Amino acid sequence: MPTDFAELYSRLLKDVFIEQARKQMEDGADALTLADAYAEQGKPEFALAYLFLTDLSDDAKRDIFARSYERRAVLSEEKAESFDRQFNRPFPLIKLEAQKDRTAAQQIRQGKRVRREAKPLRVN
Repeated sequence: MPTDFAELYSRLLKDVFIEQARKQMEDGADALTLADAYAEQGKPEFALAYLFLTDLSDDAKRDIFARSYERRAVLSEEKAESFDRQFNRPFPLIKLEAQKDRTAAQQIRQGKRVRREAKPLRVN
C-alpha cells in the first residue's frame, strides 16, 4: 500500500491547477504560503497543486491537505444553513458534500487514498 504523499494523491491532481501553481511559482510566489492560504479558503484542488511543489514532509502536506477539505466542509455547511434560512427549506445535497469532505479529510489524516465513490442518496 503506497504511503508516499505523491503516490497517494497524484491521481487527484489536475493539470490546470498544477500549471497555474507552476506559473505563480515562476513569478516568485511561495508554494507553502499559497497551499496554506488555499486550505483556509477550502480549496483542496489548489492546495494540492501547491503541496506538490513544496519540500515539506508528507505528514505536513497531509495536514494542510486534510485541513482544506475540513474547511470546505465548514463553508458548505454554512452555505446550506444560509440557504435553509433564505429559502425556508433544507439543502441536503450540500450537507452530503460536506460529509464527504469530512470523510476525505479523515482518510488523508490516516494516510489513505481519498475514496469519493458515489453512493445511493438517502434524503429524509
